[in-house]
Amino acid sequence: MPAETLNLVDGPSSVWSRLRIDAATASAEEPILASFLNAAILRHDRFADALAYRLASKLADAQLDAMLARDVVEQAIAAEPEIASRAAADMVAIEERDPACRSFLQPFLYFKGFLALQGYRVAHWLWKQERETFAFHLQSRISERFSVDIHPAAQIGQGIMIDHATAVVIGETAVVGDNVSLLHGVTLGGTGKADTDRHPKIGDGVLIGAGAKVLGDIKVGEEARIAAGSVVLKDVPAHCTVAGVPAEPVGGLCKEPARTMDQRIDTGD
Repeated sequence: MPAETLNLVDGPSSVWSRLRIDAATASAEEPILASFLNAAILRHDRFADALAYRLASKLADAQLDAMLARDVVEQAIAAEPEIASRAAADMVAIEERDPACRSFLQPFLYFKGFLALQGYRVAHWLWKQERETFAFHLQSRISERFSVDIHPAAQIGQGIMIDHATAVVIGETAVVGDNVSLLHGVTLGGTGKADTDRHPKIGDGVLIGAGAKVLGDIKVGEEARIAAGSVVLKDVPAHCTVAGVPAEPVGGLCKEPARTMDQRIDTGD
């Protein structure tokens, strides 16, 4: 079943059904991994439970054992069910956009960008509960584990793909809309020591290429495209492609760049 046909209206139930089928198939094909797949997916009754188990196994450390980590994730999902539904939307986005993704197993079990993002969602919930020390602890652990540094106060939507993910940095006052695609080495950073808004605001459907730096309290309009290696220091209009250091508009209007993952620039030549 293509990812775009999955029904997410009822939350992650459709994704959960597909994930269980993928896990059962993989377990039959690779018996050596059957115990792992059973523990991570098949023995759970709900997507939320499996997500809590998987995140706990990744985020546990010497200060926070897996059982305690799982309790925290379960508390977060119980209080804010959108954490699970957004995770499901992220998985659909990854399968739709990433040709290297063979099934839902890859993001759920292995993809750093997906796992780091779900860990951030728990840290963000802790931040909103004014449990800042715990939120910072998870931020640090996520950075160590996945090489992705997302401040727990950042605001991030759903349907997000962080591809490859290594060296992605998202600052405290950054806002990322829905259906955004980021590649490795992206920085949504500040430009000084101001303690007010100092990070970018990224609209829905934006594609940010590998190694791009978007700096300061600037706005990137919906379905804009930022070319790999660019340094963006001023607002980017919607449906606009920018490239260079500093970035400037190039080519014509772009449409749904985050979904198509098309990074080619039409210069009209």
